[in-house]
Amino acid sequence: MFLSPWLPFLLLCVVTAYCSETKACEDAKKTCSVVACGIPVTNGTPGRDGRDGPKGEKGEQGQGLRGLQGPPGKFGPPGNTGLPGAPGAKGQKGDRGDRSVAENKLADLEREIRSLKSELYHTKKLQTFSLGKKSGKKLYVTNGEKMPFSKVKALCARLQATVATPKNEEENKAIQDVAKDTAFLGITDEVIEGQFMYVTGGRLAYSNWKKDEPNDHGSGEDCVTLLTDGLWNDISCSSSFLVVCEFPA
Repeated sequence: MFLSPWLPFLLLCVVTAYCSETKACEDAKKTCSVVACGIPVTNGTPGRDGRDGPKGEKGEQGQGLRGLQGPPGKFGPPGNTGLPGAPGAKGQKGDRGDRSVAENKLADLEREIRSLKSELYHTKKLQTFSLGKKSGKKLYVTNGEKMPFSKVKALCARLQATVATPKNEEENKAIQDVAKDTAFLGITDEVIEGQFMYVTGGRLAYSNWKKDEPNDHGSGEDCVTLLTDGLWNDISCSSSFLVVCEFPA
Protein backbone atom coordinates (compact mmCIF):
# COMPACT_ATOMS: atom_id res chain seq x y z
CA MET A 1 0.00 0.00 0.00
CA PHE A 2 1.29 3.43 -0.96
CA LEU A 3 1.11 6.15 1.74
CA SER A 4 1.25 9.75 0.82
CA PRO A 5 3.92 11.74 2.49
CA TRP A 6 1.20 14.32 3.48
CA LEU A 7 -0.90 11.91 5.57
CA PRO A 8 0.92 12.41 8.89
CA PHE A 9 0.50 16.16 8.46
CA LEU A 10 -3.28 15.92 7.85
CA LEU A 11 -3.79 13.68 10.91
CA LEU A 12 -1.94 16.15 13.05
CA CYS A 13 -4.23 18.99 11.94
CA VAL A 14 -7.45 17.02 12.72
CA VAL A 15 -6.24 16.07 16.19
CA THR A 16 -5.21 19.66 16.91
CA ALA A 17 -8.62 21.08 15.86
CA TYR A 18 -10.57 18.51 17.93
CA CYS A 19 -8.53 19.21 21.02
CA SER A 20 -8.96 22.99 20.58
CA GLU A 21 -12.82 22.71 20.28
CA THR A 22 -13.04 20.36 23.29
CA LYS A 23 -11.01 22.70 25.45
CA ALA A 24 -13.13 25.75 24.49
CA CYS A 25 -16.31 23.89 25.40
CA GLU A 26 -14.99 22.84 28.77
CA ASP A 27 -13.91 26.39 29.52
CA ALA A 28 -17.45 27.68 28.71
CA LYS A 29 -19.04 25.12 31.04
CA LYS A 30 -16.89 26.34 33.87
CA THR A 31 -18.08 29.92 33.26
CA CYS A 32 -21.94 29.32 32.77
CA SER A 33 -23.61 26.02 33.54
CA VAL A 34 -26.59 26.91 31.28
CA VAL A 35 -24.61 27.04 28.06
CA ALA A 36 -24.85 23.80 26.09
CA CYS A 37 -21.98 23.26 23.85
CA GLY A 38 -22.70 22.71 20.25
CA ILE A 39 -26.46 23.93 20.49
CA PRO A 40 -27.35 27.39 18.98
CA VAL A 41 -29.24 29.76 21.37
CA THR A 42 -32.57 31.62 20.33
CA ASN A 43 -34.60 34.42 22.10
CA GLY A 44 -37.75 33.34 24.08
CA THR A 45 -41.30 34.94 24.12
CA PRO A 46 -41.71 38.25 26.04
CA GLY A 47 -42.79 37.91 29.67
CA ARG A 48 -45.93 39.51 31.28
CA ASP A 49 -45.91 43.19 32.28
CA GLY A 50 -45.06 43.84 35.87
CA ARG A 51 -47.40 45.55 38.39
CA ASP A 52 -47.76 49.34 38.41
CA GLY A 53 -45.49 51.03 40.83
CA PRO A 54 -46.65 53.59 43.46
CA LYS A 55 -47.84 57.00 42.22
CA GLY A 56 -45.18 59.58 42.28
CA GLU A 57 -45.36 63.09 43.73
CA LYS A 58 -46.93 65.90 41.69
CA GLY A 59 -44.34 67.65 39.67
CA GLU A 60 -43.87 71.35 39.22
CA GLN A 61 -45.89 73.24 36.60
CA GLY A 62 -44.26 73.17 33.26
CA GLN A 63 -42.89 76.23 31.57
CA GLY A 64 -44.40 75.51 28.18
CA LEU A 65 -47.37 77.15 26.42
CA ARG A 66 -50.82 76.89 28.07
CA GLY A 67 -53.29 74.51 26.38
CA LEU A 68 -56.58 75.56 24.73
CA GLN A 69 -59.56 76.41 26.98
CA GLY A 70 -62.10 73.60 27.36
CA PRO A 71 -65.84 73.88 26.55
CA PRO A 72 -68.07 75.77 29.07
CA GLY A 73 -69.76 73.76 31.82
CA LYS A 74 -73.52 73.45 32.49
CA PHE A 75 -75.48 76.51 33.62
CA GLY A 76 -75.91 76.78 37.37
CA PRO A 77 -79.25 77.55 39.10
CA PRO A 78 -80.59 81.12 38.60
CA GLY A 79 -79.66 83.58 41.28
CA ASN A 80 -81.98 85.86 43.25
CA THR A 81 -83.45 88.91 41.55
CA GLY A 82 -81.27 91.90 42.12
CA LEU A 83 -82.34 95.34 43.31
CA PRO A 84 -83.82 97.65 40.64
CA GLY A 85 -81.34 99.90 39.04
CA ALA A 86 -81.39 103.67 39.09
CA PRO A 87 -83.89 105.30 36.65
CA GLY A 88 -82.41 106.27 33.35
CA ALA A 89 -82.20 109.74 31.97
CA LYS A 90 -85.37 111.27 30.54
CA GLY A 91 -85.53 111.03 26.78
CA GLN A 92 -86.03 113.85 24.38
CA LYS A 93 -89.51 115.07 23.59
CA GLY A 94 -90.96 113.35 20.55
CA ASP A 95 -92.29 114.99 17.44
CA ARG A 96 -95.84 116.20 17.43
CA GLY A 97 -98.29 113.71 15.99
CA ASP A 98 -100.21 114.13 12.80
CA ARG A 99 -103.68 115.42 13.72
CA SER A 100 -105.09 114.54 10.36
CA VAL A 101 -104.91 110.78 11.12
CA ALA A 102 -106.76 111.18 14.44
CA GLU A 103 -109.34 113.48 12.87
CA ASN A 104 -110.03 110.98 10.10
CA LYS A 105 -110.52 108.16 12.62
CA LEU A 106 -112.86 110.34 14.69
CA ALA A 107 -114.90 111.21 11.61
CA ASP A 108 -115.20 107.50 10.74
CA LEU A 109 -116.41 106.71 14.25
CA GLU A 110 -119.00 109.49 14.13
CA ARG A 111 -120.35 108.19 10.82
CA GLU A 112 -120.54 104.66 12.24
CA ILE A 113 -122.41 105.92 15.33
CA ARG A 114 -124.93 107.78 13.17
CA SER A 115 -125.46 104.64 11.12
CA LEU A 116 -125.99 102.50 14.24
CA LYS A 117 -128.46 105.03 15.67
CA SER A 118 -130.42 104.97 12.44
CA GLU A 119 -130.55 101.15 12.47
CA LEU A 120 -131.60 101.12 16.13
CA TYR A 121 -134.40 103.60 15.49
CA HIS A 122 -135.60 101.51 12.57
CA THR A 123 -135.49 98.35 14.71
CA LYS A 124 -137.53 100.04 17.45
CA LYS A 125 -140.16 101.05 14.92
CA LEU A 126 -140.38 97.48 13.64
CA GLN A 127 -140.58 96.17 17.21
CA THR A 128 -143.36 98.61 18.05
CA PHE A 129 -145.25 97.63 14.95
CA SER A 130 -144.91 93.85 15.31
CA LEU A 131 -144.61 93.12 19.04
CA GLY A 132 -146.16 95.85 21.10
CA LYS A 133 -147.88 99.18 21.46
CA LYS A 134 -146.17 102.49 22.15
CA SER A 135 -147.63 105.23 24.29
CA GLY A 136 -145.53 108.28 24.97
CA LYS A 137 -142.16 107.05 26.20
CA LYS A 138 -143.39 103.55 27.04
CA LEU A 139 -143.56 100.38 24.98
CA TYR A 140 -145.89 97.53 26.02
CA VAL A 141 -145.07 94.00 24.88
CA THR A 142 -146.65 90.59 25.55
CA ASN A 143 -145.49 87.04 24.79
CA GLY A 144 -149.04 85.67 24.95
CA GLU A 145 -148.38 83.53 28.06
CA LYS A 146 -150.49 83.36 31.21
CA MET A 147 -148.96 82.84 34.66
CA PRO A 148 -149.29 83.87 38.36
CA PHE A 149 -148.33 87.43 39.27
CA SER A 150 -145.03 86.45 40.95
CA LYS A 151 -143.82 84.84 37.72
CA VAL A 152 -145.03 87.80 35.66
CA LYS A 153 -142.87 90.13 37.79
CA ALA A 154 -139.85 87.81 37.54
CA LEU A 155 -140.15 87.47 33.76
CA CYS A 156 -140.40 91.21 33.16
CA ALA A 157 -137.46 91.82 35.51
CA ARG A 158 -135.26 89.38 33.58
CA LEU A 159 -136.05 91.41 30.45
CA GLN A 160 -135.05 94.60 32.31
CA ALA A 161 -138.67 95.74 32.23
CA THR A 162 -141.58 96.08 34.69
CA VAL A 163 -145.17 94.82 34.73
CA ALA A 164 -147.33 97.11 32.58
CA THR A 165 -148.64 100.01 34.73
CA PRO A 166 -150.99 102.60 33.17
CA LYS A 167 -150.71 106.08 34.68
CA ASN A 168 -153.20 107.76 32.37
CA GLU A 169 -156.06 106.91 30.02
CA GLU A 170 -153.84 106.78 26.94
CA GLU A 171 -151.47 104.22 28.50
CA ASN A 172 -154.45 102.19 29.76
CA LYS A 173 -155.80 102.02 26.19
CA ALA A 174 -152.38 101.04 24.80
CA ILE A 175 -152.09 98.10 27.23
CA GLN A 176 -155.66 97.06 26.40
CA ASP A 177 -154.85 97.03 22.67
CA VAL A 178 -151.71 94.91 23.20
CA ALA A 179 -153.25 92.39 25.61
CA LYS A 180 -156.58 91.66 23.91
CA ASP A 181 -157.31 89.51 27.01
CA THR A 182 -157.33 89.90 30.79
CA ALA A 183 -153.80 90.87 31.89
CA PHE A 184 -152.03 91.65 35.15
CA LEU A 185 -151.15 95.27 35.95
CA GLY A 186 -148.20 96.34 38.08
CA ILE A 187 -150.47 97.39 40.94
CA THR A 188 -151.10 95.63 44.32
CA ASP A 189 -152.20 96.26 47.92
CA GLU A 190 -149.89 93.54 49.30
CA VAL A 191 -148.08 96.05 51.55
CA ILE A 192 -151.13 97.75 53.09
CA GLU A 193 -154.54 96.12 52.68
CA GLY A 194 -156.96 98.32 50.77
CA GLN A 195 -154.22 100.78 49.68
CA PHE A 196 -153.24 99.95 46.12
CA MET A 197 -149.81 101.13 44.97
CA TYR A 198 -147.49 100.72 42.00
CA VAL A 199 -145.07 97.79 42.34
CA THR A 200 -142.33 100.28 41.46
CA GLY A 201 -143.41 102.46 44.42
CA GLY A 202 -145.84 105.33 44.91
CA ARG A 203 -149.60 105.78 45.19
CA LEU A 204 -151.96 105.60 42.22
CA ALA A 205 -152.13 108.72 40.08
CA TYR A 206 -154.82 107.22 37.82
CA SER A 207 -157.39 104.40 38.18
CA ASN A 208 -160.16 102.85 36.09
CA TRP A 209 -161.97 100.49 38.48
CA LYS A 210 -164.96 98.46 37.44
CA LYS A 211 -168.15 99.26 39.41
CA ASP A 212 -168.04 97.95 43.01
CA GLU A 213 -164.34 97.19 42.68
CA PRO A 214 -161.98 96.67 44.41
CA ASN A 215 -163.94 94.50 46.83
CA ASP A 216 -161.24 92.06 48.13
CA HIS A 217 -163.62 89.21 47.49
CA GLY A 218 -163.15 85.76 49.01
CA SER A 219 -159.81 84.86 50.59
CA GLY A 220 -158.14 88.08 49.48
CA GLU A 221 -157.55 89.88 46.21
CA ASP A 222 -154.28 91.79 46.34
CA CYS A 223 -153.48 92.03 42.61
CA VAL A 224 -155.12 94.00 39.77
CA THR A 225 -156.08 92.92 36.25
CA LEU A 226 -157.01 94.91 33.17
CA LEU A 227 -160.19 93.48 31.64
CA THR A 228 -160.86 93.36 27.90
CA ASP A 229 -163.11 96.44 28.17
CA GLY A 230 -160.32 98.47 29.79
CA LEU A 231 -161.72 98.41 33.33
CA TRP A 232 -159.78 97.20 36.40
CA ASN A 233 -160.61 94.40 38.81
CA ASP A 234 -158.85 93.22 41.99
CA ILE A 235 -157.99 89.51 41.88
CA SER A 236 -155.97 86.82 43.66
CA CYS A 237 -152.25 87.04 42.85
CA SER A 238 -152.07 83.23 42.56
CA SER A 239 -154.42 83.20 39.56
CA SER A 240 -152.89 83.11 36.08
CA PHE A 241 -153.39 85.95 33.61
CA LEU A 242 -151.63 87.40 30.57
CA VAL A 243 -148.11 88.83 30.80
CA VAL A 244 -147.63 92.41 29.57
CA CYS A 245 -144.22 94.03 30.21
CA GLU A 246 -143.43 97.73 30.04
CA PHE A 247 -140.20 99.01 28.45
CA PRO A 248 -138.89 102.56 28.22
CA ALA A 249 -139.23 103.62 24.57
